[in-house]
Amino acid sequence: MAGKKQFDIATALDAAMIQFWRAGYADTSVGDLSRATGLNRSSIYSSLGDKDTLFLRCLERYTTRYGEKYDVALSCAAGRPLAAARAFFDVTLDRIADPGVPDGCLVAQTVMAAPVLGASVAARAREAIGFQHTRLRTALQAGPLPEEAAEPFATHLAAVNQSLAVMSRAGTSTQQLRAIVDVTLDALAQTLGARD
Repeated sequence: MAGKKQFDIATALDAAMIQFWRAGYADTSVGDLSRATGLNRSSIYSSLGDKDTLFLRCLERYTTRYGEKYDVALSCAAGRPLAAARAFFDVTLDRIADPGVPDGCLVAQTVMAAPVLGASVAARAREAIGFQHTRLRTALQAGPLPEEAAEPFATHLAAVNQSLAVMSRAGTSTQQLRAIVDVTLDALAQTLGARD
């Protein structure tokens, strides 16, 4: 249509996601989103929704993008649970090392800000954290670990994964983050060895 500015929704959502990821939900204004996306306020509201709606769309985009990578990483868990756990952590470490995205994890920083968020945003962030635990538990149960061992290890692996994101924002080096992963994988290897 002549005279009407066209834009790519996916590009705008990615730009908004990066803005929320970099600054956090509470510290991102609609003006910040306007600058990040190149859209005026009315275009944001009419095409992407209000701030809560846009944030939920960005959170969904983020969890889908990285969730798919985690699923691929864990797909070999039945036959190679240790390799699957390492590949799972590699997804996080690769994201942390990617200069094209902010440090940390959009989900982790959202959960930490839950007390100042709207109920629907906080609930969605908690749900995303729960998905990661469920994904890990399912993968570990597909391998040689019985449920009573898979459950606590899934909780532990999810907690370590989130701590990597938080620590990366605090400036922890890649070498230190990998050392944390190695200690966690050693503990899993010992448990797996005890089950052989």
